[in-house]
Amino acid sequence: MSQIQIGHPVPPFTAESTIGPISLSECAGRAVALFFYPKDNTPGCTTESCDFRDSYADFIKAGCLVFGVSRDSLRSHENFAGKHELPFPLISDPDETLCDLFGVIKMKNMYGRQVRGIERSTFLIDATGKLVQAWRGVKVPGHIHEVLQAAQSIG
Repeated sequence: MSQIQIGHPVPPFTAESTIGPISLSECAGRAVALFFYPKDNTPGCTTESCDFRDSYADFIKAGCLVFGVSRDSLRSHENFAGKHELPFPLISDPDETLCDLFGVIKMKNMYGRQVRGIERSTFLIDATGKLVQAWRGVKVPGHIHEVLQAAQSIG
């Protein structure tokens, strides 16, 4: 699969989540904020997920759905979502289908060695299914406000 680009439609996809299969076509008419994070229950990922949780009502008011994505299992996602009371679904992508589509798998340094992992990234898809904004190599502090402002501007 080739990587999607800003201004182009996101190819249709269906993925397993904590609420069952999620299909991009079922989200038609609403914007989607899709945030990719490396791993459940790690400090940065927990902070980012809780930031989305704390602003979730504002995203919904802006007509924007929120989905978190990592390679963790559904069981891990269910535990993570329950522990932190996340109101949005978490998508499990163990085969990296969505990760590859959005080009978020990168080589990273972990304790002095190279490992393949998810580069923290967020993608905003408009109500017609077109990618309108992408944030790559995200630093968590302040990120949620940028995404929310962008979602409100396309709402």
